[in-house]
Amino acid sequence: MQEETAQFAIDTFLSAFNASDDTYVPGLLAQALTPDVLLFGPLGRSEGIEAVERFVLDIRNHPAGTGTMVRASGVDMPDEWARYRWVFTTPGGGPRLAGTDVVHLRRDRIDQIVVFAGEIKPGAQAGA
Repeated sequence: MQEETAQFAIDTFLSAFNASDDTYVPGLLAQALTPDVLLFGPLGRSEGIEAVERFVLDIRNHPAGTGTMVRASGVDMPDEWARYRWVFTTPGGGPRLAGTDVVHLRRDRIDQIVVFAGEIKPGAQAGA
């Protein structure tokens, strides 16, 4: 049940990126996020649902055109933390970005989002 609740919040959050119109974004975010949500993203730390809305709208208004954001994995949820992979693709074979988000849930909504954009490069193995 807990993973289903997390998956619903995550999928609702991601659906804000794909809304048919910018006016739907605030309502979708309000369903998925707490008002005091913390976002740790590529541009640093921001707080509040309005900050996440600005982040989503910036991505929706990508210079290459309105893209599509999809969850590209299942939701892995140990206790109140969850992680999932995502892919953002712009139209016409434009830029593509993939990454992993880690989110914390308070009851049935996301109250913290940590965005890891891009792939992790392989490193040297310990002892090598």
